[in-house]
Amino acid sequence: MEPRYGDPPGGAFSRRAFVALMAGGTATVLGGCSSGASGRPGAGVGEEEAVGRAYVFLDRRVDEAAGGTRQGLPRSYTGGWMEDHDFTVAFTYDVALTVIAYCARGTDADLRRARALAGTLLALQDGDAAGDGRIRQSYASGKVTAADGLPAVAAADAFTGAQAWTGLALLHAHRALGGTEYRDGALRLARWIQDHAEGARGIPGYTGGVPASGPALTWKSTEHNIDVAAFFRGLADVTGDQAWSDRAAVATGFLDALWDGDAGAFWTGTGTDGTTVNRSPVPEDPQSWSYLATRDARHARSLDWALDHLAAEDGGFSGVSVSDADTSKVWFEGTAHMAAALGRRNGDGDRDRAGRLLATLRAAQAGAPNADGYGIVAASSDGLRTGDGDTLYASLHTGTTAWFALAAQGADPFLPE
Repeated sequence: MEPRYGDPPGGAFSRRAFVALMAGGTATVLGGCSSGASGRPGAGVGEEEAVGRAYVFLDRRVDEAAGGTRQGLPRSYTGGWMEDHDFTVAFTYDVALTVIAYCARGTDADLRRARALAGTLLALQDGDAAGDGRIRQSYASGKVTAADGLPAVAAADAFTGAQAWTGLALLHAHRALGGTEYRDGALRLARWIQDHAEGARGIPGYTGGVPASGPALTWKSTEHNIDVAAFFRGLADVTGDQAWSDRAAVATGFLDALWDGDAGAFWTGTGTDGTTVNRSPVPEDPQSWSYLATRDARHARSLDWALDHLAAEDGGFSGVSVSDADTSKVWFEGTAHMAAALGRRNGDGDRDRAGRLLATLRAAQAGAPNADGYGIVAASSDGLRTGDGDTLYASLHTGTTAWFALAAQGADPFLPE
């Protein structure tokens, strides 16, 4: 795994939140969870109401940041450890997911917020000091007004994954809202990836991007290449330009090279030489995202690997962890990844497994530490190590909440529809 998220005051941290389920086992919410959930406003609600509550949480975070001519940037984390340490950053990935979630449901109010957030992303791209079409890893959250100008950059790294996810969000906005500005912004991001991250050295694919200081990164991430493959393929569909399909095929070829048929899983990526395979730690998201992004039956067993090898139980919740480096706690965002991917694979027992994962997420919404009955926290308890130097906490997370909303609706963020 690669450094992508930055550190808050007082400790290491990541934007994620982790959960998945044992493949043949029963995904249960144990007694501790059910008793903890009993007094929560979301306790015992059905899936439709839980999804509605998730959107209420996103609305509150977005509207909290509203103001002036553009909507502003919602902070990624609230409550718990992150709140106690005044961590109010808006990760670009989380903003992109929120845009995609709004486009997926598509009410008038959703599309109004999606338009404002996508407009903010375009303004950040247009106003970047580098002037080359990039987006940064994170920004100060809060109002974005004509008088105040653009928010301060919190982490100036321009990692490839953040460019691709922002591009995917703009493609969703283009589909849902029309106009050419979102497509044009996505094209600028894609050209930046092609210019700065194309890595022919070693296994062909896309490198990590450009850090805040120092030379461009030369390692390659399986996760990033999944993001790029989906983004470029979507861009080819929107623009009709075959070149983007060809470039998507390069990223997909990297996935093929990082696939271990004996293990039934994707390795993490490569070292700085672009050739040496990085086998530790093995994260969850390449296993689930690969299927969502490609629907490639040859690699569908990666979901089973994640369910088998990343299973975690903590505080009455059963799920999966961020990576095999620490399976002591549950990552709720990863649960949503797995629910979405299992629902799409739709093999024998997959619907039931996906349903149990979604039930776990509803229980977390109601009764996890620091739950408010609307949003979903990142981890089942504080201190989940990702394996790449970051730590996750039981703080409410916009990214996790957006992933839950998408998974429960059967939406795929990698495929704008």
